[in-house]
Amino acid sequence: MKLFVDTGKIEDIKKANDLGVICGVTTNPSLIAKEGGRAQEDILKEIASIVDGPISGEVKATTVDAEGMIKEGREIAAMHPNMVVKIPMTAEGLKAVKVLSAEGIKTNVTLIFSANQAILAANAGATYVSPFLGRLDDINMAGIDLIRDIAEIFDIYGYETEIIAASVRNPIHVTDCALAGAHIATVPYSVIETMINHPLTTAGIEKFQKDYIAVFGE
Repeated sequence: MKLFVDTGKIEDIKKANDLGVICGVTTNPSLIAKEGGRAQEDILKEIASIVDGPISGEVKATTVDAEGMIKEGREIAAMHPNMVVKIPMTAEGLKAVKVLSAEGIKTNVTLIFSANQAILAANAGATYVSPFLGRLDDINMAGIDLIRDIAEIFDIYGYETEIIAASVRNPIHVTDCALAGAHIATVPYSVIETMINHPLTTAGIEKFQKDYIAVFGE
């Protein structure tokens, strides 16, 4: 399982990257820009200079039509080759994903509430999907089951779309999501800090997955 740092602080991104435990960033650059009085484009470029991996850029919440999302998606993608455009799971969103994906732009379809929605997103060409896991501080079992269902279906049909367990704030839930089949967990720096000196490191999760499968099967 891969870890993406989920933060609104440039300093956290630098610290997590220095630890060598992350391979991507999910953030809201407009919030960082607002607090620092800087342009969103400058913030994203700075993040890109720190992390050699996927970086999320989100279309505005007020953009609800496909044309608007496509326009914003292209602008976000043009900032850096590693940019990933976050698109909401709506009919208009899927239209945008189909166009952007055909242009080679990476997309992450968010707020997935069912396996069927995940399949629709994968068929539209989404690079990533983010199932809804419940409350941020207490991921529920339904969210874990949803990851498991999506992972099994993707495996059966050979979808290359990766599953992101978004906004996981508890190291135990990182393990739960990994065992359910998530490819990536986005976590705040505080969780990364906790996991560094804890058995629940990424390597530990992978070992636990193998041991679990060996005993109980997939």
